[in-house]
Amino acid sequence: MHIEKAILDKVNVWLSPTFDNETHQAIREMMTSAPKELEDSFYKNLEFGTGGMRGIMGIGTNRINKYTLGRNTQGLSQYLKQSFPGEQIKVAIAYDCRHNSDTLAQLVANVFSANGIKVFLFSDMRPTPELSFTVKQLGCHSGIVLTASHNPPEYNGYKVYWQDGGQLVPPQDNEIIQIIESLDYSEIKFEANPDLIEYIDTELDNAFIDSCIENATFNTSAAAKENLKIVFTSLHGTSIKLVPDVLAKAGYSNVEIVKEQAEPNGNFPTVVSPNPEEPEALTMALELAEKTNADIVIGTDPDSDRLGVAVRDNNGKMILLNGNQTMVVMTHFLLQQWKKQGKLTGTEFVGSTIVSTPMMLELASGFDVECKVGLTGFKWIAKMIKDFPNQKFIGGGEESFGFMVGDSVRDKDAVASTLLVCEIAAQAKEKGSSLYKELQQMYVDFGLYKEHLISITKKGMDGASEIKQMMVDLRENPVKEINGQRVVCIEDYQSSKGKDLMNGEEFGIEIPKSNVLIYYLEDGSKICARPSGTEPKIKFYFSVNCAIESVSELHEAEAYLDNKIKNIIAEMQLN
Repeated sequence: MHIEKAILDKVNVWLSPTFDNETHQAIREMMTSAPKELEDSFYKNLEFGTGGMRGIMGIGTNRINKYTLGRNTQGLSQYLKQSFPGEQIKVAIAYDCRHNSDTLAQLVANVFSANGIKVFLFSDMRPTPELSFTVKQLGCHSGIVLTASHNPPEYNGYKVYWQDGGQLVPPQDNEIIQIIESLDYSEIKFEANPDLIEYIDTELDNAFIDSCIENATFNTSAAAKENLKIVFTSLHGTSIKLVPDVLAKAGYSNVEIVKEQAEPNGNFPTVVSPNPEEPEALTMALELAEKTNADIVIGTDPDSDRLGVAVRDNNGKMILLNGNQTMVVMTHFLLQQWKKQGKLTGTEFVGSTIVSTPMMLELASGFDVECKVGLTGFKWIAKMIKDFPNQKFIGGGEESFGFMVGDSVRDKDAVASTLLVCEIAAQAKEKGSSLYKELQQMYVDFGLYKEHLISITKKGMDGASEIKQMMVDLRENPVKEINGQRVVCIEDYQSSKGKDLMNGEEFGIEIPKSNVLIYYLEDGSKICARPSGTEPKIKFYFSVNCAIESVSELHEAEAYLDNKIKNIIAEMQLN
């Protein structure tokens, strides 16, 4: 097999004395036995995406290893020194249950300390939201989590947080990337200064637990808490370290934990994918719920920032809610509670994203609260909080099973969200309702919205170019009509331009540039296309809606909307 010269040049750098013998040996083996893998390992540098840097562990510039993460950390160290001259710079580091997360976290701590930076390193794995909380709690300048979220076992990753506890946003991410790209691997300082590394644990855990309870509990009676039967699974991840303690301290004692999935394990042996977005991941939890007659099932992903929720429908059958449904239920409850407490003064807001349900806008409007909408990724919701210090953030989320309760954590947080969703279910059950019935009533009050997501996976070098071509086609040959409905507006977030096709007027888009395209149809349907920032996928998001007068109309209206989504997908030839 012929390997391009540019790739071979990179390979030769990694065969230099800067790199250890283990690396040299692995490269030589790939050269003879796996040239295609060698090419994939070196054809590009791993990039920061919407969730930081994430990739397969292994040797090469396109892999997660001691050198790629070492170079990241060296670059970040230099950027921090430039940004905060004369200050004692502090960073916090956490890691999840994945293979090598602990050793990679220690490596990152070593590089920071070698650069004279004070490090607070968790002594064991912790949920990602606790790191965001810790950055603010300890007054750190930055934070790192070693995690690949819900990706397969061969992945790991590196999420970077800033002073406010939110992930990096432009222009900082690009400024840091420029420094990283300009660094030679020989410039990485691997020799730790142990005096600058401090291990942290219980004290931060207790502060974080108290913060969750303060933000996510709302005068639920002790009897209601006791009466709610909960099944919880950590899907072999980090949430087992905190969620049971949070629920217990908040007064929820009726909790069954899926024991087979309670042990942290980077192989995720009982699931195909440790992603609560995938119904299969909650199979064992649902089986336990049937045995124990539970009211609610909650499962979190490996780094505990996403949660999947299942509740009983009106016939007592357990059904999984999608991310949009959990988001609107939690947002509505928060708005109700803030209103009840007299805390809605006209300066509050909720947050959402351009690919999430437009129902969030209807909810906010119903309570005279602003709904700010940003790009996909919680770093944009964190940026809203930072950019509007005179406004109070209530809560917000996105369709991919993430939610943020208040602003003490500036990232999606399955720990506080688990507690919040239990509060909603407990209060509903006490008044003879259920979380499911509360959602149904919301559809009557604010409109029935149905969403659907299709992910098309295209792996490797060829896949990346195929995805690119699909976006080019959608831009250069825009669809005029879908399912008998005219396209009335197109928004292109890459060019920051939108066009009203009814009057031909163009308008600017204030949100930062991103490779996203949205079509709006005349019946209120919305279709969004975007390549994933963290996986080799292109995603299509569909949202349709209609008004209903009563809950009795729901079944028929849902069938009508399901059929509409099916027809749109068929017409766009995406099935």
